[in-house]
Amino acid sequence: MSAEHGQLQQSGGRRGRSPGDKKSRRRSRRKETYSMYIYKVLKQVHPDIGISSKAMSIMNSFVNDLFERLAGEAARLAQYSGRTTLTSREVQTAVRLLLPGELAKHAVSEGTKAVTKYTSSKKKTGSGDLAQKLSSSPLVLCLHSLLL
Repeated sequence: MSAEHGQLQQSGGRRGRSPGDKKSRRRSRRKETYSMYIYKVLKQVHPDIGISSKAMSIMNSFVNDLFERLAGEAARLAQYSGRTTLTSREVQTAVRLLLPGELAKHAVSEGTKAVTKYTSSKKKTGSGDLAQKLSSSPLVLCLHSLLL
């Protein structure tokens, strides 16, 4: 899976064979999920609540579906206007078209705030600390606004 939906957590790993193992195993493909970010947002909103692996899988599917819809709509909008580059304007319009009323307003507001925070932290720190980048990433802030 490509990183087409933004920053993704990569889980799984390489399974090595022991020197005496003669059977060749297929290497398991690493799965990229949003579970780390969903979990961080859950703990910000409800620190005392956990989440089952089945519920996490459902949330991951929900986020993937939402981002696919937003990306598709934003791409169509760019295509209609004869542009080859997606900008924040197309994404913002896609959010307004796909999300209902108050949720769209909150998502646009949080998205604008997230992008501003991300660009300002990028200017200040340069390459910067990964933990700081993750906490201020637009994805984490957008997930936070969706779960509130």
